[in-house]
Amino acid sequence: MLNQNFIDMCGQKSVIRMLSAYGSERAKEIGYENVFDYSLGNPSVPAPESFTQEMIRLLQENDPVSLHRYSPSLGIDSVREAVADSLNNRFDMSYEKKDIFMVSGAAGAIAHAARAVTVPGDEILTFAPFFPEYMPYISATGAVLKVVPADISTFQINFDSFIDMLNDKVMAILINTPNNPSGIVYSTETIDKLAMILAEKEEEFGHPIYLISDEPYREIVFDGVDSPFIAAHYNNTITCYSFSKSLSLPGERIGYIAVNPACEDSSLLVDMFGQISRGIGHNCPPSIIQLAVSKSLYDTADLSVYETNKNLLYTELTKMGFEIVEPGGTFYMFPKALEADAVAFSDKAKALDLLLVPSDTFGVKGHFRISYCIPTEKVERSIPVFQKLADMYI
Repeated sequence: MLNQNFIDMCGQKSVIRMLSAYGSERAKEIGYENVFDYSLGNPSVPAPESFTQEMIRLLQENDPVSLHRYSPSLGIDSVREAVADSLNNRFDMSYEKKDIFMVSGAAGAIAHAARAVTVPGDEILTFAPFFPEYMPYISATGAVLKVVPADISTFQINFDSFIDMLNDKVMAILINTPNNPSGIVYSTETIDKLAMILAEKEEEFGHPIYLISDEPYREIVFDGVDSPFIAAHYNNTITCYSFSKSLSLPGERIGYIAVNPACEDSSLLVDMFGQISRGIGHNCPPSIIQLAVSKSLYDTADLSVYETNKNLLYTELTKMGFEIVEPGGTFYMFPKALEADAVAFSDKAKALDLLLVPSDTFGVKGHFRISYCIPTEKVERSIPVFQKLADMYI
């Protein structure tokens, strides 16, 4: 018998992916340059030269049988050591190889982390607005994802609601900073307050509360923005990282989990991830990609275009009357729609070949996400289209 759960999911496909697919088909009709597709968070800048050259070197200088063999279950030892060293050097931490697990991007990292620290029926809290795929990541573990309502004035943590929702069934908190979809970066003050509350609740409930920190946008932080390294502020942190955005490698599906050495059960968690991989068919990411990224741990793609695009859009859209909490990083912003129904608003934009993602699936009503990882010249050409959209509401 077919699994009804997955049959049901077929009717609940990602709005983001559906818009992106529509944009691709529409571009075939009227030309790519005429479709202003702000739907999918696909990096628009090339990977750094260090990564490309290392890929070439690996292919030219290594025995292909050795190069393409299975890696160890937890990842290639030299890569895990290099990741640990880079975190220590950059953030004054004390990671070792044993604290690092190589994984297929941040999505795979979250899936492993959630399975390790929960059993079916446990609760994980996250904060709106949140990446919609958190729902299937967590529901597939048997745990229950509950969403703390957003503070739409700042998109920092809504602590009053958060405290009300904490109970002894909560085993983990899933955070994402810099945040998709808002672009907001949680401040040091926010993270320290979160850490203090969790420490108090751990003592009250008599069990650890793990902080699963989803950090694929860690390197995309704009000038002057306070962006703390989460694990430095809370011992029970499991960091989930992807190189998709920092190195512009989304299709390579490469990242890692770093378990804070001060984390409760830190010596056991990474080994558990290896066993979880057996159960979900993960079986470690490609060996050559692990090796190549290990030579680019201190590099990034040229991420400056994202701040350029943010400044342009924020300036022009606020002039038009859009209410926006200014992003501190990522390549997203989350303006308030010009009507209460975000889907209807996005449909009006779509009719202008301006593809914007309505906010409903992000856990917030009446907003829309702009993914501005597109060429700046195209952002500039989209401004009159945004103005035409805004004029519909005058």
